Amino acid sequence: MVWLKAFIAGLLATLVFHQGLFAVFYLLGAVPVAPYNLTPVPPLGVPSVLSLAFFGGLWGIALWTVAGRLTGAGYWLVHITLGAIAPTAVAMLVVFPMKDLAVSVQTWVGGLILNGFWGLGVAVFMVLMIAKAKR
Repeated sequence: MVWLKAFIAGLLATLVFHQGLFAVFYLLGAVPVAPYNLTPVPPLGVPSVLSLAFFGGLWGIALWTVAGRLTGAGYWLVHITLGAIAPTAVAMLVVFPMKDLAVSVQTWVGGLILNGFWGLGVAVFMVLMIAKAKR
């Protein structure tokens, strides 16, 4: 059951933390593309942001598998650090080249910041869901 909570935490962290910070970047003019992109993506034609949230859920399971048993500062640090590095590396080294998107220092740094914030979101949502389950 905890894997389902981890999936939900990753999905919610994508919609709230990742896309929320992306919205701040967009409003500041740091990124040219608006957040919460509803453009359909193949093969199923679901909105891009929902596809991103689904994969955020899968990453949430992976992140929780590694960092879920940690406590204290280590819990938060590993969620943020691993959340920043792993999804960004896959995006920059696999996804961006497959989609013919440019990879630059800016995309790496932006990805690390966005995904680190996403990792923080996963940690926050997991704490909230586990605390609620203990009541």
